[in-house]
Amino acid sequence: MKSWRAALEVYRDRRMLAILCMGFSSGLPLPLVFATLSFWLREVGVSRTAIGLFVLAGLSYSFKFVWSPFIDRLPIPLLTRRMGRRRSWAIVIQLPLMAAIFALGSTEPKTQLAVTALLAVIVAFLSASQDIVIDAYRIELLKPDEQGAGAAATQWGYRFGMLAGGTGAYDAAELGGWHFAYSIMAALMLIGIVTILLTREPQVPTAALAPPRPAGRRQRIAAWARVAIIEPFADFMQRSSWGGILCLIVLYKLGEALAGTMSTPLYQELGFTKDEVGNIGKVVGLVATLAGVAAGGTLVARLGLFRALLFAGVLQMSANLLYIALLLAGHSNVMLGASIFGENFTGGMASAAFVAYLSSLCNIAFTATQYALFSSLAAVPARFLSAPSGWLVDRFDWIPFFLFATLACLPSLFLLVWLRRRAGIDAPPADAVPAE
Repeated sequence: MKSWRAALEVYRDRRMLAILCMGFSSGLPLPLVFATLSFWLREVGVSRTAIGLFVLAGLSYSFKFVWSPFIDRLPIPLLTRRMGRRRSWAIVIQLPLMAAIFALGSTEPKTQLAVTALLAVIVAFLSASQDIVIDAYRIELLKPDEQGAGAAATQWGYRFGMLAGGTGAYDAAELGGWHFAYSIMAALMLIGIVTILLTREPQVPTAALAPPRPAGRRQRIAAWARVAIIEPFADFMQRSSWGGILCLIVLYKLGEALAGTMSTPLYQELGFTKDEVGNIGKVVGLVATLAGVAAGGTLVARLGLFRALLFAGVLQMSANLLYIALLLAGHSNVMLGASIFGENFTGGMASAAFVAYLSSLCNIAFTATQYALFSSLAAVPARFLSAPSGWLVDRFDWIPFFLFATLACLPSLFLLVWLRRRAGIDAPPADAVPAE
């Protein structure tokens, strides 16, 4: 077990700065096809019905595992040999993404809504594809005991990227209009491009990437498809208790997702104004999240994956009780701040440990494909399982609902303990890789 000082030293590594910048590039496009774009569309008079349909542009984020095998295994002529498989794919995706963001900002949604929608879909697709590469890049660039800090660094960058694509874009639009704002956002993509150009290609054993070479063309295509598409999933399903691991991936953030879905309606019912929720949420929420992900990354390095996941999971579960405390306190800005801080701090801590865990599950030969699958499964609670939360509140009222959301965290914690030895998440990751 590392000392706290040794656990914090990893953040001084220049690779963490590169991962932070890649995270910024990953988070930047997301608001530009969701919240920021919706604000722009409503401002120019696009109907609420049409704006609601724009959420479908984000389907790429849920299904990115479908095309991840091609990014994992398909070489790019000329570039892959000179730059490496991760750097070449990153550049080939990021340059069109920058152009697509600029093109999206150059449309006139009021008269070219179909063109705007098409470009939003393209931006989302390229952004999701960029995430595939950046996640694989991060995992392969770091040793197992550095994955927690890497998860924290990428989430810091991601949050800053979302802040730039949200608040930054609003400020730029206020200054020079939406075309100007999206042009600035496109230019900010250069941060990720320059980072990729200045960062070395991760070192992966050649044997892990050796392509099959049967004699015939059809046989080579079939062999490539087997290695790229079938083997990543077959490799995972050969592991001990793989079904339990999948359940843990889906359930670990369920309680947080249930409670978080109904947090804003709760604030409204308690009489908090938009200014109160917005100002406290933006400042306290951002600071708490950044502090939480840093703490979570340090916990992984200090305690190991299992203890970090368990500790952060218990704290995340306990934070749901703060909503009950807020209900009992009523319209209290102090309690609102405490609730938002607790939710975001523990959520950030658990997210950093969870991302490190997902990273540890990836076979180096199929990093992009497997992580894309795991991260898509991890998003299930927020996108689907939390959907009945409003119905539960209507049927049982607020306090029973938040008690239920708290108890919904327990299955994942019991599953985590059960998987401790069966799935190899017992020892701290530092024990697995000798220090250089």
